[in-house]
Amino acid sequence: MTTPTLPLIRIVDDDETFAGSQKLFLQAMGWHVQTYSSGRDFLAFDDAERPGVLILDVRMPGMTGIELFDALLGRKALLPVVFLTGHGDVDMAVHALKRGAYDFLQKPVDPVTLNAVVEAAVRHSRTLAESKRKVEETKAIYASLTPREREVVRLAALDRSNKVIGEELGISLPTVKMHRGNGFQKLGVRGALEAFWLLESIGVVEKGGRSED
Repeated sequence: MTTPTLPLIRIVDDDETFAGSQKLFLQAMGWHVQTYSSGRDFLAFDDAERPGVLILDVRMPGMTGIELFDALLGRKALLPVVFLTGHGDVDMAVHALKRGAYDFLQKPVDPVTLNAVVEAAVRHSRTLAESKRKVEETKAIYASLTPREREVVRLAALDRSNKVIGEELGISLPTVKMHRGNGFQKLGVRGALEAFWLLESIGVVEKGGRSED
C-alpha cells in the first residue's frame, strides 16, 4: 500500500524575515513548510504536484506573485494559491480569486486565520489530488479496453441501442452485447448512464452528447 504524501506548505515571499516567522509558526502547528525568496526559485525547485498550498506574496521583485500564478495556471497546476496582500493590492487579489486563486490574506497576517486557511486549502488540495488520481486511473482502464470494446462502450454511453451500434460498426447483435458487457465490467459500471458519466470525466464524450438525460 502506498504511503500518502504529506502535504507541503510553500511560502514564496522576498521578505525572508517575514517568511521565516510564518514558517516557524506553521511548523509549530505541525505542518511541513518550505520557503522560497522568489517565484523563479519556486518554479525551479518545487514539485507543484505534491499536495499542499502555496502562500504567495503579490508584490515581489523580478517575478511578481501574479506572474507566478499565471505560470502555474499555464502548467495546469492544481496547487491551491493563497495570496498575501498589502492594503493597496486587494483589488488585484480579488481579480486573482476570480481566476482560480483559493484565497487571499492581508498583511499583517493573523496567525490563527492563516492556520485556518491553510487547513482548508490543504483539504481542498487533497480533494483535487484524489480527483486527478481517479481520472488517471479511469483513463488507464479505458485504454486497456480492446479497440472494439472502446467503440461499443462509447456508443452505448451516448445512448445508442445495441441494434444501432451493430449497424454503425457492422457487427452482429451478439458481438455488440459481448463487447458491451466486457467493457462495462472492466470499467466497473452497471449501465449506459454510468458509462457516460465516467467517459465524460476523461473527455471521451461531451456533456449533452446523450439523446436523453
